[in-house]
Amino acid sequence: MKTLYTAEALASGEGRDGSARTKDGKLDVILASPVELGGNGQGTNPEQLFAAGYAACFHSALRVVGRQERADLTDSAVAAKIHFGALDGGDGYGLAAELEIALPALDRAAAEALMAKAHRICPYSNVTRGNMDVALNLVEFAA
Repeated sequence: MKTLYTAEALASGEGRDGSARTKDGKLDVILASPVELGGNGQGTNPEQLFAAGYAACFHSALRVVGRQERADLTDSAVAAKIHFGALDGGDGYGLAAELEIALPALDRAAAEALMAKAHRICPYSNVTRGNMDVALNLVEFAA
C-alpha cells in the first residue's frame, strides 16, 4: 500500500473509560463504556467512533462512484450500526456492521449497483471484508 495520509490518536486512562485525542487536537473525547455494557455511558465509545467513521467513509465512496457514473446523489446518506458482542465459542469479542444507505434519486437497480461499487472501494469495507459481517441495506430509493 502506498500511504497517502496517516491519522494519529492516543487513548489513555482505563481504555474504554478514559479519553482519546488526535495528535492535531481536532478530536478530543471522553470515553465511557455504554450502559448496556455496565458503564456509565457519560462519554462516547469506540463503536460509536467506528460507526461515524464507517458511515462517512462509505458515503464518500458512494459520492466518488456516483460522480464517475454521473448518478443523481441528491439527498444521499449513510447510517452505520456497529454491533458489539461475544464471539461464538466464548473467546473474546467481535464486531458486526450494518450500513443503511439512502439513494432517493435513484431506482433500486441503479442504487444497488452503486452501493456494490462503493463497497468495493471504501477503505473501511476493504479492511473489514472477511474479518466481520457487514450488511448493506438499501433503505430509500426512487420508486
